[in-house]
Amino acid sequence: MSLEVLNTFASVGTLIVIAATAIAALAQLRHSRGSNQIVALTECREVLESEAFAAALVFVRRELPAKMEDPAIRAKLLTPPLSGDIRAINIVGNFFESMGSFVKHDIIDADIACDLWGGIVESSWKSLTPILAIMRRSAGPALWENFEYLAAVASAYTAKFPEGTYPKTTQRMAFDDIWLEADKTAGLYPRQ
Repeated sequence: MSLEVLNTFASVGTLIVIAATAIAALAQLRHSRGSNQIVALTECREVLESEAFAAALVFVRRELPAKMEDPAIRAKLLTPPLSGDIRAINIVGNFFESMGSFVKHDIIDADIACDLWGGIVESSWKSLTPILAIMRRSAGPALWENFEYLAAVASAYTAKFPEGTYPKTTQRMAFDDIWLEADKTAGLYPRQ
């Protein structure tokens, strides 16, 4: 065997080793990204299930609309940091700002985030937009822009899947709505 043939085999062998190393590195990067996403998803879930976040969300949805009638409360929105009971606004808004950044930078897959939390993102955005309009008067349009991005992505996802994402190839489980008639009588149906 000539030296040229051996040299060619060595070059091809080196190329194969380099290609295999590159493929292994890409697989490892993908695995690492998946692990990072799992960590981020877990942290988001923990916050969403926390008592502090639940209390802040209840305040934003149920108590804040009435408080917004007070000009003194609206004035507080123009001069951060928010304090007292209206601090709950930042708990909700800042959380979704972070989640939106995770989605925008592909740390969390947008479809996964929307599948799990699209509804709460959209309803929270709707609850906070009157407050955000006031806050942006002094803070500018960048305030909660990642939250806005996340809400836009969630809204598009809902429009794309108005009936949900249950696989059409899998049969739904049967169940009885045993309280339907009682709830109709009580005025709880249809749910608004």
